[in-house]
Amino acid sequence: MNGQYSHLYKILGYKFKDEGLLRKALTHPSLEGYPNYQRLEFVGDRVLGLAIATWLFERHPNVDEGGLANRFSNLVRKEACATVAQNLDLGQYIHMAKSSEDTGGRTRETIIADVCESIIGAIYMDGGYKVAEKFIRTNWLEMANINIVATRDSKTKLQEFVQAQGKLTPVYTTIDRSGPDHEPTFTIAVKISGENQEVAKGLSKREAEQQAAALMLKRLEKK
Repeated sequence: MNGQYSHLYKILGYKFKDEGLLRKALTHPSLEGYPNYQRLEFVGDRVLGLAIATWLFERHPNVDEGGLANRFSNLVRKEACATVAQNLDLGQYIHMAKSSEDTGGRTRETIIADVCESIIGAIYMDGGYKVAEKFIRTNWLEMANINIVATRDSKTKLQEFVQAQGKLTPVYTTIDRSGPDHEPTFTIAVKISGENQEVAKGLSKREAEQQAAALMLKRLEKK
């Protein structure tokens, strides 16, 4: 492969013995005639689930099954995988047909989330569970440290709340992006009809939006 993945190895923190596995993990189904990432994604999804479940069990010895389940759901869902993929900038490494690339395939949340899972599967198949677990714990640490239970699906809850009141859909606006490129902080405002906006910060747009939605929902529920 002439070292084409040398930079990616540094990003992943792992060097493949079988580089063909990595290539397969990065190959989108649109590239016909080549083995794609779907089978490795299947494996990666299961490895991720086991690693996160074990990690939560260790981190939260006093949390009951329901609390663990809430945390688990937030950390294994597609949005979480997409966040990791964005942080690692995996989109630039995907092999895909030009038609998919031209329609924004490299940044599409569903695709980059699938690739993230397929890479976990490839690491597991190439190096075993421990190295796959290390990759997961390293790249999911930020999300695991966030109080994700408190902000779980706040955007959805706010959307349902305002719809029930006959109001328009909440509008989210990025007010500011600060900090270094590798660790930016986003400031997001949410506005709904007839209400002052709520503003929140987060280490990703998604986190800031969830925090802002939670603040708005808390205010509305007090009325």
